[in-house]
Amino acid sequence: MSAVPRIEHRTVDIDGVEIFYRQSVPSVPDAPVLLLLHGFPTASHQFRTLMHTLGERYRLIAPDYPGFGYTSAPDDFDYTFDRLADTIAAFVARIGLHRFAMYLFDFGAPVGFRLAHRMPDRIAGLVVQNGNAYEAGLSDGAREFIALRPDQENAQDTIRGLFTLAGTRGQYEHGVPDPAVLSPDSWTLDKHFLDLPGREQAQLSLAFDYKSNVEAYPAWQRWLREHTPPTLIVWGADDPFFPAPGAHAYLADLPAAQLHLFDTGHFALETHLAEIAPLIADFLARLAP
Repeated sequence: MSAVPRIEHRTVDIDGVEIFYRQSVPSVPDAPVLLLLHGFPTASHQFRTLMHTLGERYRLIAPDYPGFGYTSAPDDFDYTFDRLADTIAAFVARIGLHRFAMYLFDFGAPVGFRLAHRMPDRIAGLVVQNGNAYEAGLSDGAREFIALRPDQENAQDTIRGLFTLAGTRGQYEHGVPDPAVLSPDSWTLDKHFLDLPGREQAQLSLAFDYKSNVEAYPAWQRWLREHTPPTLIVWGADDPFFPAPGAHAYLADLPAAQLHLFDTGHFALETHLAEIAPLIADFLARLAP
């Protein structure tokens, strides 16, 4: 029977933002570090099962961004992807991460690539799970969503549709052959956090700022070509936002990357943890000093 990892739950103040984070405490000295960057509409809790699976051997750290999960931010916090990256960069410095791999999922890709530009020498590798960085990886629906502007009629109502329980649940179920394998705890907890005071406006602001990520795609791709980080790509092929061509597109800039497609949707860890966790473990083992 494998050992049960110790998982800690902590907070740290970053310029008035109380960042909540989870971290595993491995028994292995100098264990490789994986910074887990979550997506929308979820938070660090999306990684709790992965942390219990791999946390005995690897140090896994999962912060909640401002506007998500248990993290609290001042009322005047500016919800843009640049500001999320500012906060997570300061978090990385505060907890003393000097060399680490990043898990880029959904919103974690724009946050993570901004970190990579700021601290390239600290990035040991990338695990990319439905974290898009290419025009080819945008579905028609995603393009229409990103094109929404605050002054457009019904634009905010369109975005708010994702904040409903049905909209949140649908993001988990779309593309999953057997939704019975999904735990309703995930979207129920997500909805709880979405309903907290100030969260709706925070998410609207980030939705309207998403275009900044698409504009940054060429710079991210250039970073990949210049730095060629070891990369593992694990991707839910039936993602309604970021379909499989987005996974294949990475290979143009990272031909040595490992690519694994799974018959599932956006939240691939919810359905394929048993297949994905060993791939991550092998990848991290190869990064070990």
